Amino acid sequence: MSVDEGSGQQVQTEVVVDDSSTVPSYSNFCRVTATPEEVILDFGLNPQPFAVGRQDVKANQRLVMNFYTAKRLLTALGMTIQRHEGTFGSIELDVRRRAGSFQQTQVPRPGSIVQD
Repeated sequence: MSVDEGSGQQVQTEVVVDDSSTVPSYSNFCRVTATPEEVILDFGLNPQPFAVGRQDVKANQRLVMNFYTAKRLLTALGMTIQRHEGTFGSIELDVRRRAGSFQQTQVPRPGSIVQD
């Protein structure tokens, strides 16, 4: 929102995004680097994210933005994650804890034996 200099009234700005030719891609890897003027995000697919040792990941998408856009992205992502966690619960980043809580809440398959 901005203020019209002549009238002093607030003017609403609307941004319409044409995403009709957007090609979606999935990423489970992101490398963030920066120059003094820009933030660089390289996205890729790590086929074995929990493997030990050397892992080669091919970056297939690169976003370059100024720091103003990066800060707006940080704010938007933070708000989105906060809303998600408010609805679905905390997002656990430690895979060992995630796997442990998954094993504790697994529903037995039909015909399996359940032991206490």
